[in-house]
Amino acid sequence: MQRKIIQSLAKWKQKPNRKPLIIQGARQVGKTWAMKHFGEQAFEQVAYINFDNNSRMRTLFSGDYDINRLILGLKIESGVNIQAENTLIIFDEVQEVPQALSSLKYFYENAPQFYIVSAGSLLGISLHHQVSFPVGKVDFLPMYPMDFHEFLTALGKQDLVQLLEMQDWALISAMKTTYIDLLRQYYFVGGMPEAVQTFIDMQNFDAVRQVQRNLLMAYEQDFSKHIGDGQTVQKVRSIWASIPEQLAKENKKFIYSQLQKGARSKDYEIALQWLKDSGLAHSVPRIKKPHLPLSAYQDNAFKLYSLDVGLLGAQSHLDASVLLDGSRIFSEFKGALTEQYVLQQLITNQENPVFYWATEKGTAEVDFVLQRKQSVIPIEVKAEENLKAKSLKVYVEQFQPEQAIRFSMADFREQDWLVNVPLYGCRFK
Repeated sequence: MQRKIIQSLAKWKQKPNRKPLIIQGARQVGKTWAMKHFGEQAFEQVAYINFDNNSRMRTLFSGDYDINRLILGLKIESGVNIQAENTLIIFDEVQEVPQALSSLKYFYENAPQFYIVSAGSLLGISLHHQVSFPVGKVDFLPMYPMDFHEFLTALGKQDLVQLLEMQDWALISAMKTTYIDLLRQYYFVGGMPEAVQTFIDMQNFDAVRQVQRNLLMAYEQDFSKHIGDGQTVQKVRSIWASIPEQLAKENKKFIYSQLQKGARSKDYEIALQWLKDSGLAHSVPRIKKPHLPLSAYQDNAFKLYSLDVGLLGAQSHLDASVLLDGSRIFSEFKGALTEQYVLQQLITNQENPVFYWATEKGTAEVDFVLQRKQSVIPIEVKAEENLKAKSLKVYVEQFQPEQAIRFSMADFREQDWLVNVPLYGCRFK
């Protein structure tokens, strides 16, 4: 498989002021594979250390942070004669030994010549515990499930990816039935590497769905394993299970009372933060006005999405038969899969946070709003070819943006202020 994060890791290696790197992302998005693959490509040696259930590493890092002592211990553990100039040191599941996380500060200050990449599925949560976190002493790199381009590449469709990147819309349009078929497959398979590999190996949607169910069960087990308080576990489960139902509403704003009668935001604050920190859910806050900086205009309302379109389908018990039924998969439960898909492409391919806009009474709503340089771009998502855009018109009349984008099943077209981009061409850089 080819993952774009490898290019980001190569840039990190070349940085003159390089710091130890922390890759953040949900469990099973491919962090371990990416670190090892990069190490094999870019270094003579890889010293891989897994901190999960590793009492030897707990002992090593519970002492002082003398670099020579630590390097000696890491040499013994990995069986690699670590040399600063040609060895990548990998700390995997580093959240299991918080002192190892703290040690990154001392590596940066006292031994910046060492190349250290670390990853932890639940690292965001560990940051809130009593850990001396190396603030300002580490670089961060987020990792997500495979986007549509990575999925196409994994299927051996590099030519189709190249065509999309060239943005030759006339030729892309001529190939649209191929793109639409592949997009249908992506909606079902999603971007979790194990699900994609199973699809490549077996070409069997039932086998893919079983992989996704196993992943969902593993996440459920994580709730109990990593959250000590039983009440919080129940609240996390409740929010997680409600995501498909919340997105199936006409108004997709997250409603706490759907979790429990009379529920309030403060009752679920910790549970919601846990899901976001673990990378399992993405929150898209509402803004009142599309002015810069967007974060200054957000309120307490938000929409909550899953980490992966395939997992969302599995959670919703979506049957593989919808793949054969025209464009039904794109409009399934009020276009929730399509919004999920677009959000994934947006967060994977640009760094700015994603918001949405709605009027106070909810009479008009624009699905996503993004900052691009000094402009604010409204983005409307249409699951089919029906291009009526009442909410977008309200927004444009009120705020007069330089440009608006609509992702839909229609072909590429540019109007005065509106660019329609086909869903399979969804990019934002």
